[in-house]
Amino acid sequence: MVELSCKSEYAILALLELADCYEEGEPLQIRQIAAQQNIPDRYLEQLLATMRRCGLIRSQRGAKGGYILAREPWKITLLEIINCLEGSEFDRSEKDSPAQTVESAVIWEVWQEARSIANSVLQKYTLQDLCEKRNGRRQLDIMYYI
Repeated sequence: MVELSCKSEYAILALLELADCYEEGEPLQIRQIAAQQNIPDRYLEQLLATMRRCGLIRSQRGAKGGYILAREPWKITLLEIINCLEGSEFDRSEKDSPAQTVESAVIWEVWQEARSIANSVLQKYTLQDLCEKRNGRRQLDIMYYI
């Protein structure tokens, strides 16, 4: 089925860091994001370059430079992020059907339905939603000691 690749997971983790700083408008440097999310610097650099080309983030040069989200966190969907990183292979259309037999056609139809449902879920969630879910879980994890 649809699996979350390491590449996509690291990218979403990096975007969550950028979403946290969005309101302040302060860019984050690669080393800050990498240290906070435990992502290898070189790999993160490649992911950020890809996401910059897709228009998800912007880079800012200078001593206080780094990366910032190109849009508000509530306007960036998970589907958009996945499509940016995984390419159009993730979101192929039904016309690509290799159906040569009735059995192949049936299998392909079910696969397309599953893919469509997965895409609609990914389209529904934004970076803001993930931030809110994470913050809610952090609140639950707080222990009070007497």
